[in-house]
Amino acid sequence: MFGTGIIVFRETLEAAMIIGILAAATVGIAGRSRMLLGGIAAGVAGAIVVALLTGRIAEMAGGTGQDLMNASILGFAVLMLAWHNIWMSRHGAALAQEARRVGHAVRGGEKTLLTLFVVIALAVLREGSETVLFVYGSMAGSETSALQVLTSGSLGLGAGALAGFLLYAGFLRIPLRWFFAATSGLILLLAAAMASQMARFLVQSDVLPDFGNPLWDTTGLLSNTSPAGVLLHALMGYDATPSGLQVVFYVTTLIVILFAMWMLRYRKDTISRF
Repeated sequence: MFGTGIIVFRETLEAAMIIGILAAATVGIAGRSRMLLGGIAAGVAGAIVVALLTGRIAEMAGGTGQDLMNASILGFAVLMLAWHNIWMSRHGAALAQEARRVGHAVRGGEKTLLTLFVVIALAVLREGSETVLFVYGSMAGSETSALQVLTSGSLGLGAGALAGFLLYAGFLRIPLRWFFAATSGLILLLAAAMASQMARFLVQSDVLPDFGNPLWDTTGLLSNTSPAGVLLHALMGYDATPSGLQVVFYVTTLIVILFAMWMLRYRKDTISRF
């Protein structure tokens, strides 16, 4: 439940950033509000189509192939989360700069208002589609109810939209990088948690060996069903009785994503010195 809220918050904030920048850069232009709202509506409609298609595919995978389907969804979600964190570690600032450039180009007459519509529609579609995939991944094999997902997602959506509005309205003086640093850390843990869940499904399907099941048992200290255990499972994938393969997938995912993020930042800093 908490993971869903975090993911929705992060994706909503990114879309709100782009919308806010473009809105601020095109104040006073006739027809600008219509294009902004139209772009948002088109992006949301596209994300709904993606959600419907994803749901249809998941329904088709019922029966014996459900574990493998869950593992596939989780694996793809892990890849997307990894790409998301790695890409944003280097290109987050560039994304905001590009939005400003487009807004100024529209204001200066170099680009038409249709560009505003297209850029916002694509931004909302991209973030909405990623949200759908990540939420399906976080729900795969879990006991989270649809109501819990809807509640958590709604809270994340509202918080992300409000934070984006307040940041660009000037009410919040908190550097944007702090938001992204905090959520990047949480998303990193969510990616590792999803990788661990994927390993569990692969073991259940007899695709891979378990390498010891359970590798340890901390139920006496903190059970999976306790309030703290449920919270830690949602935030960082805690499991009181993990298999050895789950631990391998979890740790490997953390190391690979962190190393890739470090390498990109190191290369960026090296290039900037010349």
